[in-house]
Amino acid sequence: MKKNKKIWIGFLAVISLLIILPFFIPVRSFLNQAEQMSSKQLGVPVTIADGHLNFLPTPRVVITDIQVGNQQDINISRVVVVPTLASLFSSTKVIEIKITELALKKAATDFLLELTANKKNAADTVTAVNVNKITIQKLQLDWPKLKLPTLSLVLNLGANNQLDSAQVNTLDGKVVADVKSEGAEHVLVMNVDQFKWPIGLPLFIDKARLDMRLKNNALDISNIDITMYDGKINGKAHLLWDKNWRMNGDLKVSQLSVQQPSRLVSQKIYLSGALNSQGKFSANAKNASALADNLRADFKFSVSNGVLHGLDLVKVASLMTKQSSGGQTQFDQFSGLLQVTGKQYHLQDLKISSGLLVSDGQVKIKPNKELDGTAVVELKNSASLVGIPLDIDGTVSDPLVMPSKAAMAGAVAGTAILGPGLGTSLGMKAGTAVEKFKGLFDGE
Repeated sequence: MKKNKKIWIGFLAVISLLIILPFFIPVRSFLNQAEQMSSKQLGVPVTIADGHLNFLPTPRVVITDIQVGNQQDINISRVVVVPTLASLFSSTKVIEIKITELALKKAATDFLLELTANKKNAADTVTAVNVNKITIQKLQLDWPKLKLPTLSLVLNLGANNQLDSAQVNTLDGKVVADVKSEGAEHVLVMNVDQFKWPIGLPLFIDKARLDMRLKNNALDISNIDITMYDGKINGKAHLLWDKNWRMNGDLKVSQLSVQQPSRLVSQKIYLSGALNSQGKFSANAKNASALADNLRADFKFSVSNGVLHGLDLVKVASLMTKQSSGGQTQFDQFSGLLQVTGKQYHLQDLKISSGLLVSDGQVKIKPNKELDGTAVVELKNSASLVGIPLDIDGTVSDPLVMPSKAAMAGAVAGTAILGPGLGTSLGMKAGTAVEKFKGLFDGE
């Protein structure tokens, strides 16, 4: 009995010593060296607030409050480095890294990508430390004006710290990406389920799957399959980065209901109907964040059996007045060409046809969301058979449609001279002709 008691006392003493001992081991000097080495490696300041050793449940190093960058571009709440027991006394240490609450600002991507580019030949070097696994809990990407979801990551690494496999997912499980190594390539599969898109318009995605291959500085997206708003989006894309970033691809949209997405753009005037579209896109920029500002795209589109809500083109054209509140324009077909140049959108060859009218026109959407466009509406079964020219103005969220000033002035003058009916029609034609003649000398 006394022997067992001595064993228990000895065991408790050892446990107590393992708990207390780390607090008497000075680690500040090692942390200072780590700060200096990390700063030199990354090319930006690195500070570590605190750290200590733990021997239970296994030996490990715990580091807290790490800040990287001139503007605290990376903030890490806690890092735990756990070596495998078998490698403690070998020349090459094998460790696992556990990171908790990592906040990454947009500015950090520049030096991280540069660091990755400088380490392309790292596989040819022998390292004194092999990382077999990295776990990141609560990764928050801090991008201006974006509400990106919190992520969790598990990275499994092989020889010379090369990635073997990985899983990335949002904490709610709505986005899951699996990565597997296949020789010199990495195969990525991303699945999305019931997810609201955080960039630009908050579009809702029912389901999506992307199949990708990553090799060196190139990412091939061989399959884009998205289900949203009762329609499908299919396509492919290619992304390449070396000195510059380059992107190109094509997309096809089939039977997508446009009512909800168009109401996200404007509550005042919006469309309903089924959208079909097809086209190509490309971009070239010095860094990834500038790709969207240098986007080029051409998409032909058509919306069938729909309604233009909030605007009665028949009323605007027949009464020669500015857009009135409410109303709608039913159409059989609405088609055109969308051209994107950076932040400017140009809708060309717009055509609307229905049982009551035929209309064509074009609209530019400027980077500040202002509208600049024209349209001509011809009412069917109209005795005058005159195309009514309209000006499109205002903003994307609050558009304004009204007869052009020249047409209005001509209609008023013709009515005053020859009376309503024929005088109005002839005056409107004259005003429109003057406006077109003037347009020949415009700079645009």
